[in-house]
Amino acid sequence: MIELEDYFEDVVGKTLRGTGMSDEVLSFLTGVDQSTIVQVKNGEFDEVALRAIAPCLGLCADSLVELGQRSWHPQKVDVEGLFQLNTDFHGEMTVNSYLVWDPQTKKAALFDTGANADSALLKVSELGLELETLFITHTHLDHIVDVQKVVAAWPSIQVRVNSKEAISKAERFCVGESFSIGNLQVATRLTWGHSPAGTTYVIDGLSRPIAVVGDALFAQSMGGGVISFQDALSTNRSEIFSLENQTVICPGHGPMTTVGEEKAHNPFFPEYK
Repeated sequence: MIELEDYFEDVVGKTLRGTGMSDEVLSFLTGVDQSTIVQVKNGEFDEVALRAIAPCLGLCADSLVELGQRSWHPQKVDVEGLFQLNTDFHGEMTVNSYLVWDPQTKKAALFDTGANADSALLKVSELGLELETLFITHTHLDHIVDVQKVVAAWPSIQVRVNSKEAISKAERFCVGESFSIGNLQVATRLTWGHSPAGTTYVIDGLSRPIAVVGDALFAQSMGGGVISFQDALSTNRSEIFSLENQTVICPGHGPMTTVGEEKAHNPFFPEYK
């Protein structure tokens, strides 16, 4: 299975950057030596230190320690009509894209392109699907680098993107608009903060609800609050954690997970524990 995208040091680092809290202030508030905080940020697991700093950072201590111990991984997801593709981006990271189709009509949509769309296009051919739409979660390069390859392979495809993150030759929409993939329904929700107008696509009509979230949320983590850390947290709470617990979360990096699993294991959201 795909490894988790982030570990405890990433969660701590993202929170410190997002809140603007310095190591010095964190040390003063918690009594943890600055040198220990630096070691934690560099990936040295220290359970005592993590439990001390977690409440000050608004994190769940148990989930943060669990992440440090690498003792949990989301359950495998197997839903007919959903396929995850994981591609390498310059040897720096792996990036996900998702193929979703209506098993009855064989109408299909691709969500983001990942670093290389070849495997997605091959899967479309293998399954005998008709690729109608390319939905973009957000316009960071690792998620859209192969848009033109997809368009070249399927010239009639509609590329759809949030109007506040427009890309060339894509049809722009406003959050709240809905679309279809055969008999499947696709709703759009604004989950911004990592990017200016990150969009979560909620798909109904398969055996379980699906939420393609881009970099809004990862298994046991979330995308960094590049634009607004607080809004990234807030929109995740209102637009993703409000979904049914069985909803499959399809993140831009790392393994698929579910709303229920993230409520139980994601350190960024202690209120659900």
